[in-house]
Amino acid sequence: MRRKTARAAYVTDAELDAMRQHVRGSALDKPGVYRMISPGGEVLYVGKSKRIRSRLMSYFRCEFPADKGARMLREASAIDWEYTPSEFAALLQELRLIKKFRPRFNVMMKSDGRHYAFIKLADSAAPKLLVVRAPTLDDSSVYYGPFHGAQRLGEAVRELSDALGLRDCALDHKMVFSDQPELFETPRITPGCIRYEIGKCVGPCCGASSVARYTSRVADARAFLEGRHDGPIESLRESMIVAGELLHFERAASLRDKLQRLQDLREEFTRLRFAVETLSFTYTVKGFEGDDRVYVIRRGLVRAEQQKPKSRKEKSALQQLVQAMFANEPQPAPGVVPTHVIDELMLVSSWFRRHPRELKRTKPLVA
Repeated sequence: MRRKTARAAYVTDAELDAMRQHVRGSALDKPGVYRMISPGGEVLYVGKSKRIRSRLMSYFRCEFPADKGARMLREASAIDWEYTPSEFAALLQELRLIKKFRPRFNVMMKSDGRHYAFIKLADSAAPKLLVVRAPTLDDSSVYYGPFHGAQRLGEAVRELSDALGLRDCALDHKMVFSDQPELFETPRITPGCIRYEIGKCVGPCCGASSVARYTSRVADARAFLEGRHDGPIESLRESMIVAGELLHFERAASLRDKLQRLQDLREEFTRLRFAVETLSFTYTVKGFEGDDRVYVIRRGLVRAEQQKPKSRKEKSALQQLVQAMFANEPQPAPGVVPTHVIDELMLVSSWFRRHPRELKRTKPLVA
């Protein structure tokens, strides 16, 4: 009897039983990663576990054919695995294998730059906030990110621009500040700036704002994104409270939604900044059966791994490795994390958030 899947892959009951017997007889309850492989050699799924044998045997006990585990087994003709010194090592190896093989049964950690977006403070006479898919580091603009979800990010950026009165017109739109000499030769207000008329922009294009006033608003935007200024949030919160007191419930609800979008934006960037700015140290991890390892973590990324030094000579070699690694490392652009490393950075950050006691096993990097 053969079992057919939607992708026309076949696994016999005999093959399924052979895989079960292979796992039962060979796998050990040690930390590690495993792969399910199709008859054609495709890596269908990559997973990790603190106890490989127990995790793999659980797949053969799936009660319903529609279960993800049962569906993967129907397409797999082989399961292989490798052991790692610890759960932390397994997490890292799982992520790297998923990035390498991009298995179709893995939903998480397979994303790439298409799923991220950046906030760009476009450099111009009157800088504006934009949402872009990737930073262009050869210009003089300032970038923040990455963030998940371009549409959601675009909504938050619009709220921030509205709260601070920043423009959102085309970059090549002519700016006419109130303190420009040519204003004496032209009408003070240039028609057509709807956002200025409804109070959502200070009007740098129509002579309604000085250079200094607009520059101050841009500085407030940067301070907000960098966690140094809560003005936009506080302003929206006060307006929401006033609307509620006046029984303007629809307006209060609208302001509440705007406030939530800005708070979500701030929280996401705060998590990212925490990972980048604070996660730089050596991290000693207790390994299975005494296989302890030291990880060199720099700005949230694992840059090196080796067995825990046991002698003065080995400790000195580790210190030299750290010094050599960062001696000529260029300074990263402020607020920017490349999309190809964000998943590992967030994995490491999440690990220490879930296991805060592990921070006791870290030591600051001494370059």
